[in-house]
Amino acid sequence: MKRFIKYSEWEIIEENFIPENNEAAESIFSIGNGKMGHRANFEEFYSGKTLQGNYISGVYYPDKTRVGWWKNGYPDYFAKIINAPDWRGIKITVGKNKLDLFKCKISDFKRVLNMKHGYLYKHLLAELPDGKQVKVESFRFLSIVNDELGAIKYLITPFNFSSEIQVLIDIDADVSNKDSNYGEKFWTEVDKSFVPYPYIVAQTKKTFFNLCTAINYSFEQDGEEFKPTKFLSYEHEKYLGYKFFINAEQQKTITIYKFAAVTSSLNYSNDALIEHAFAHLENASEVGFDELFDEHKKVWSNKWTDADVEISGDIAAQQAIRFNIFNLLQTYTGKDERLNIGPKGFTGEKYGGVTYWDTEAYCLPFYLSTSPQNVAQNLVKYRYKHLQKAIENAQKLGFNNGAALFPMVTINGEECHNEWEITFEEIHRNGAIAYAIYNYVTYTGDKDYLSDFGLEVLIAISRFWKQRVNFSEQKQKYVMLGVTGPNEYENNVNNNWYTSTIAIWTLKYTIEVINFVKNKNIDDFKRISVASSFYENEIENWQKIIDNMYLPFDEKRNIFLQQDGFLDKEFLNAQSLLPQERPLHQNWSWDRILRSCFIKQADVVQGLFFFENNFDEQTIKRNFDFYESMTVHESSLSACTHSIVASKIKNYKKAYELYLRTARLDLDDYNNEVKEGLHVTSMAGTWMSVVYGFGGMRVKDGKISFNPFLPEKWNSYSFKILYRNCKLEIIVKKDEVSIINHSDAEIDLLIYDNEHDILPNDELTLVGLLSI
Repeated sequence: MKRFIKYSEWEIIEENFIPENNEAAESIFSIGNGKMGHRANFEEFYSGKTLQGNYISGVYYPDKTRVGWWKNGYPDYFAKIINAPDWRGIKITVGKNKLDLFKCKISDFKRVLNMKHGYLYKHLLAELPDGKQVKVESFRFLSIVNDELGAIKYLITPFNFSSEIQVLIDIDADVSNKDSNYGEKFWTEVDKSFVPYPYIVAQTKKTFFNLCTAINYSFEQDGEEFKPTKFLSYEHEKYLGYKFFINAEQQKTITIYKFAAVTSSLNYSNDALIEHAFAHLENASEVGFDELFDEHKKVWSNKWTDADVEISGDIAAQQAIRFNIFNLLQTYTGKDERLNIGPKGFTGEKYGGVTYWDTEAYCLPFYLSTSPQNVAQNLVKYRYKHLQKAIENAQKLGFNNGAALFPMVTINGEECHNEWEITFEEIHRNGAIAYAIYNYVTYTGDKDYLSDFGLEVLIAISRFWKQRVNFSEQKQKYVMLGVTGPNEYENNVNNNWYTSTIAIWTLKYTIEVINFVKNKNIDDFKRISVASSFYENEIENWQKIIDNMYLPFDEKRNIFLQQDGFLDKEFLNAQSLLPQERPLHQNWSWDRILRSCFIKQADVVQGLFFFENNFDEQTIKRNFDFYESMTVHESSLSACTHSIVASKIKNYKKAYELYLRTARLDLDDYNNEVKEGLHVTSMAGTWMSVVYGFGGMRVKDGKISFNPFLPEKWNSYSFKILYRNCKLEIIVKKDEVSIINHSDAEIDLLIYDNEHDILPNDELTLVGLLSI
């Protein structure tokens, strides 16, 4: 754990610059707008350790797979959102000395991520080797209004001298990825020029995305714009910049405005990239930084009106939940159905910035409740758009008849993960995609989605499950062999309980949806049947599996077994591990991990969360207590799920303990890896820990339901949700629960399983709340 962030309700604050923390801070202070984002790299020179990161969603490179040996069915490449041309540079030189924040003596340092208004701020006083001191202040944002525009306001003041200073304003497309498999750079230059605005058009190798990065700038002093008359231009391959020479006076501030427009061939023809980039710059220059900034802040404020969670009495928890929500809001806006959510968002290279099952299992519930319906629909529709690719992925592994295996990792529908135990075995991801369809329809009531998109996906996934199991003569049951469950500290196991359980559930749900669509509109059913080559006798085979699936169970303990053979392990409590052994994957051999009982992340407990309605509370409690004691929570996706289930079984202290772990995972760097980027997709799990866990929110028989409790360290908390046609605010205090209906529609809901009606723009308060 590394804690250097100051507590604040609406801000992430770093005081006192410590170079050893810089890479972690670059992750934590990242900013984005759904279309592009970047790490909080300095505008100035920095020769210390840094991970440069500037990313454009959807622009990727298929980096050649690097494996020790090849297996049939392996993907040819690992797709990654690549480091894009960098426009942020404002590099200062005084005399012969560069303003290098690693080499200078830095004092009065403060870096702030303002979450309420979505911008990055810093100020500092730097002393150069010759004793000259420079005061710097900067504001940076990526416009949430125009998501192809970024802006910087940079103020520099000679503190104890007057002299000429040099200001280098540039675009650098000669960038690379630290995680490149073969050290390759991914961009080639297409075009560049200084007129009428400096710009570079670069193209990705292999995928041939074209990207235009154009900049404009201006200078101001004493409220008056001025144009430096002395300057030099620099250009070489994939780089151009202006170096301005400015006479700076002691204690007089020079303000530099820099605007950047980034347009890509994802959205425009190659011939139109420059034109659109210039149009953005012209508008930005005409409107000005301050007005653009005000518009940006206003939209961010509006976003919080639907998504905020307020906590009274625990500033660390308040800061943490807003940090998680902020990153979710800035990573995905739902404007483009081609885009999705990478595990690191715009904050780092790890996991390639591409799509995992995290989206369906963790992120979807957040967007369902905090954004317009089309945002969540675009997330589930993303998989429908990739259905044919999923069928092709399954064919590569020997499946047929329209069976689909959705990829573990993808950006375009093709599998691009190259670890065999994940690519071939972690097939539970298929179930999460089916569950997301159910989750979306249950929450929104949008049953048309089933006939329009969902049923085709469900049929293809069910065909996969049918072919993936086999009948065991010994057990006289269907079994599923050679899988990896969510707990990746186990590989190649037989009969993982969660995987088999979600497979059975998918088959049942598919049959249910088939009957629904057939009864609702026979023409839709016929259309889907033709498109999928579906014959109703397939249902008979699925039902046989449902009725005869083997699920491992321990009769002695009366618990579900994670997989066959789990009882052969030596059972140890995770608390017995020494601090220097954690995290295990950084300190133990893989052989030792695989033989141990320790669980990386929720596995059986994941199934208890998804399918809680199938089990009584005592069953959930027995299984939770058994597995929680061995779970090390070394996946970011783990603690949140355990927290929700702990809330369900009224283990409130454990629920809160796990909430703090998931909420401050990155801010306090629990796993010593935040320098690689934030755990963005698991941040949705933090939100679920509050709303689904502490707030007890569920949908029951078409009605929104709440069963809240108040953690003992909190005075109160509140959250807002959008549910169908209503906007609700739920306020939980020590002795009461209030629900405010901020909409013009009446709503019928459940509180502690009792039915209540709330009239439009009215409030209901119930007294007598359980607190801990």
